[in-house]
Amino acid sequence: MELTRRELLKWLGATGIAVTAASYIPWLGKSASAEQATTSGTQTTRLRRWSMVIDLKRCDGCIGLKTSPQCTQACIMGHQAPVGMKWIEVFEFKRELGGSYFMPVPCQHCENAPCTNVCPVGATFSTPEGVVLVDQTRCIGCRLCMAACPYQRRFFNWGDPQVPPETRSAKYDLHRQVPAIKGTVMKCSFCVDMARNGSVPFCVAGCPRSALWFGDLEEDIATNSRDIVKLSRFMAENEAFRFKEELGTHPRVYYLPGHGQNVGRNPYQTGLLPASWPWGGKK
Repeated sequence: MELTRRELLKWLGATGIAVTAASYIPWLGKSASAEQATTSGTQTTRLRRWSMVIDLKRCDGCIGLKTSPQCTQACIMGHQAPVGMKWIEVFEFKRELGGSYFMPVPCQHCENAPCTNVCPVGATFSTPEGVVLVDQTRCIGCRLCMAACPYQRRFFNWGDPQVPPETRSAKYDLHRQVPAIKGTVMKCSFCVDMARNGSVPFCVAGCPRSALWFGDLEEDIATNSRDIVKLSRFMAENEAFRFKEELGTHPRVYYLPGHGQNVGRNPYQTGLLPASWPWGGKK
């Protein structure tokens, strides 16, 4: 499943990227962003097609570590998210054969996103890279996108958001969604600004089980901050599926079936711990 040394060197040579054996992340962000794609002569800079793979064989909801889900915590801390907002949330689902499995669920960044089809002002939209964003400066708070999302991965600022004081005076950033604005919708952005600059999303970097992978369908490659895999082969060999795929939303998030068995969890172990916000408590 992992890229061979020859495949990796061939790919690095084709893209002109030099990395050390211990550094797997510099391949991210080396093409134009959706907003900055340019044409030089006869060569057109290729756009990324960002995607995520979550290996449920390695996810135990962090109960084996006796902590709250660290993907959620990393997202909260990295984005200084308002209290109560878990842009990637770990749910416990029942297994047909008994027991349960844990499943981290971020925004699915659907290619046929129901949310973008109903927004009356174009505040939520898909970029050519396949990332679904929300422009809070355009959002009118109608919440139609929330009603349309079958994954319930959008959050509304009903009152003044509980966030660190220093974020309130920050210049608005579309990708980081700072500062949070009362009466608007917020959600996972795939940390696309970080990806363009060569970093994986907060949740991927923060997962202690290396269960989350972030990659590019265009280059057919993904990393969990530790290893690199050929994305299509990795998904095919592990029988990847998409959440609620029957709805025709075509998510960019894929899952590998499992119940945490690769990190020692049996399907009957439970006990998810709540997430915490240093600026406002636990939920």
